[in-house]
Amino acid sequence: MAIRCAVLGLGRLGYHHAKNLATHQVGGAELVALVDPMAGRAEQVAREFGIRKWTENPDEVFEDSDIDAVVIVTPTSTHAEMIKRAALLGKSIFVEKPLTQKLDEADEIIRTIREQDVICQVGFMRRFDPAYAEAKRRIDAGDIGKPIYFKGITRDDGSPPAEFIKNSGRMFLDVSIHDYDIARYLMGAEISSVSAHGSVLLHPFMEEFHDVDQAITYVQFDSGAAGDMEASRNSPYGHDIRTEIIGTEGSLFIGTLRNQDVTLLTARGSTYEIIPDFQTRFRDAYRLELDHFIQCVANRETPIVTEIDGKINLEIAIAATASFDKGETVHMEVGHATSRT
Repeated sequence: MAIRCAVLGLGRLGYHHAKNLATHQVGGAELVALVDPMAGRAEQVAREFGIRKWTENPDEVFEDSDIDAVVIVTPTSTHAEMIKRAALLGKSIFVEKPLTQKLDEADEIIRTIREQDVICQVGFMRRFDPAYAEAKRRIDAGDIGKPIYFKGITRDDGSPPAEFIKNSGRMFLDVSIHDYDIARYLMGAEISSVSAHGSVLLHPFMEEFHDVDQAITYVQFDSGAAGDMEASRNSPYGHDIRTEIIGTEGSLFIGTLRNQDVTLLTARGSTYEIIPDFQTRFRDAYRLELDHFIQCVANRETPIVTEIDGKINLEIAIAATASFDKGETVHMEVGHATSRT
């Protein structure tokens, strides 16, 4: 029997998830309801995909006993309430990152999920990207020896508007958190300290929100390894996400700038098409993470990225923001962060 799903929030990414579910790109799932508070949006997407149930009110989905699972792609400020509501009504939960913006809310979420014994997966999609998944397999197989350095690049092709930036949680929570998660996953270690730096180089309006458009986080791991993660909203050439893992016996390079494996040669030189946006870069990953979620729900298995990972990644992002604000390194303890110069 198919897992009956509802998608809450139909912005760019919510629409993408709804499309994957509605067009049967995710095995074992059936999209049965859509929710968006913007007048007409849920109805518009429902008509496009032939979904009979649509609403502006999430309560109608939470209280519907025919819905097995919810895919939450609403503003981060609403995540805690929606996750807890879904858990209390026995629904499985897929929620986009971050889990929430506050550690006390993360603790409440974890407690509720455990008490209700429901499945929760957080949307850190890089773990499901085929290239990252292959890199993980090779690292675990010992192909590069012991991982000793992580280098991540996340460059967006432009900045979201001020309306988004003011509620985004700032650069380290909104952007760098993806690198924090994939670094922990690939290195097989926890981040033990962060030193974060940033500047406003291109978008002056960010200063009003104490945010930056160019940042870097230097990290150390409890395994003794180290790493750095660049985050930028200033990539004029396209969307650029790449990773390098240096090991004691070799290195792995993950990611490419090529949108298609085609190179054009002319008398003026050679060119190729660059990946335009994150939806294109992680098209397969978004489908595969939902496929993993549905299989976990169907088989009552624990996802490879849970609410616990969500809290750990949140802790790192909050520590990085504090490091940037205070101009000092923040050392992480198990499950906690403490500031030290």
